[in-house]
Amino acid sequence: MNKLRAGIVGATGMVGQRFLTLLENHPYFEVTALAASSRSAGRKYEEAVAGRWKMKTPIPEKYKDMPVMDAAEIDKVKELVDFVFCAVDMKKEEVMALEEAYAKAEIPVVSNNSANRKVADVPMLMPEVNDAHLAVIEAQKKRLGTKKGFIVVKPNCSIQSYVPMLTPLMKFGIKEVVATTYQAISGAGKTFNEWPEMIDNVIPYIGGEEEKSEKEPLKIWGKVVDGKVVDATEPVITTQCIRVPVTDGHTAAVFVKFENKPTKEEILECWKEFKGKPQELELPLAPKQFVTYFEEDNRPQAALDRDIYGGMGVTVGRLREDTLYDYKFVGLSHNTLRGAAGGSVLNAELLYRLGYLN
Repeated sequence: MNKLRAGIVGATGMVGQRFLTLLENHPYFEVTALAASSRSAGRKYEEAVAGRWKMKTPIPEKYKDMPVMDAAEIDKVKELVDFVFCAVDMKKEEVMALEEAYAKAEIPVVSNNSANRKVADVPMLMPEVNDAHLAVIEAQKKRLGTKKGFIVVKPNCSIQSYVPMLTPLMKFGIKEVVATTYQAISGAGKTFNEWPEMIDNVIPYIGGEEEKSEKEPLKIWGKVVDGKVVDATEPVITTQCIRVPVTDGHTAAVFVKFENKPTKEEILECWKEFKGKPQELELPLAPKQFVTYFEEDNRPQAALDRDIYGGMGVTVGRLREDTLYDYKFVGLSHNTLRGAAGGSVLNAELLYRLGYLN
């Protein structure tokens, strides 16, 4: 199998670093270009991230001496890649402009950023859930005036801890959802060394997170109409998002009200049987079991369960009936794997297997 050449735009940040650890020996992709801001451009990668490498494993040897390019010099990057992953730390308008510029240069963009998530002809892909949304890529190409270039984004990291559990239950008519997420510090690109204020502390606010957590599931559950994704109108979702002193792993406490209340056994069966295109195609990063349920009262736990299936599976526990809502449960996902770089790589794997990157 000939590997596609992949670039990483935003290679020096935490998500960019995670991309490198995931792609070091990937069967479909070979990293051939690293790009970042002009501050890092021209330096060897090891020098560019000196004192800032945040992964638990060391920098892969194959990337240490690779030169960092200027992400703004798209023509130079284009010579080295077939597509790019994008995970930059810039203002929303700047990210939108940069990703569109890459797409218009006929470089497909698999984005980790939030900037283009609301654009109706940009698929916001959770590949087990809404692979049908890839149909809007053709309309997006017409808008951009491209033959090959397009943008696909992944959803917010926090919703991975409850949208996978809710999706197979939609057939029972979910009417209302209340979710409180307890989010790890790596979601802010931080470690405890960099953020000592988080030790022995809880911060009850994460900027912009609650709007994303309430609105993005509706796009994921939406339908494709005339080359655009039209958001679902139900269920009504309200959330609170809290930063907690955990390295990795977003936990969600979820309450659900149904139009047609299922039994607990029906819910557990739905979760057990839930799978999508990644499982059918046996993609490299796809978890064999998408949703794993724990019977124990004290699970899932971030420290114990976030790395299930290489951090690409999601876990759930404490399913029980509620006094105000029909049911409540606790979900967990790994925010920098399933929720960030890993989710983007899985998106790219699906795009590759379905022919969108060829």
